[in-house]
Amino acid sequence: QVQLVESGGGLVQAGGSLSLSCAASGSVSTVNTMGWYRQAPEKQRELVAVISRSGVINYADSVKGRLTISRDNAMKTVDLQMNSLAPEDTAVYYCTSEIRPGDSVSWFRYWGQGIQVTVSS
Repeated sequence: QVQLVESGGGLVQAGGSLSLSCAASGSVSTVNTMGWYRQAPEKQRELVAVISRSGVINYADSVKGRLTISRDNAMKTVDLQMNSLAPEDTAVYYCTSEIRPGDSVSWFRYWGQGIQVTVSS
């Protein structure tokens, strides 16, 4: 059983900072891309940032310069440092990763349960 466990998040005033962390646990053989998506009320889930195993990063235009994604391959974790937060960043943030579990030869995409980030104006 593979799990992505998120931590961090919470409530912050506009202009403040928060950090999110996600750890892959369970029967994890290999971790490929890791990243974060978010879903605001009544909106579709959208990409925030993803990082490949080799460190190639892709950010949504709306977060460039404010959010920083990083990962630790040995620990199987991905972090998201969020600075200069604005009310429009309010959403449930989901960790996601492509993982090859156990003895499988196949890759699967896993999602965390989501963690709330609220930015007050």
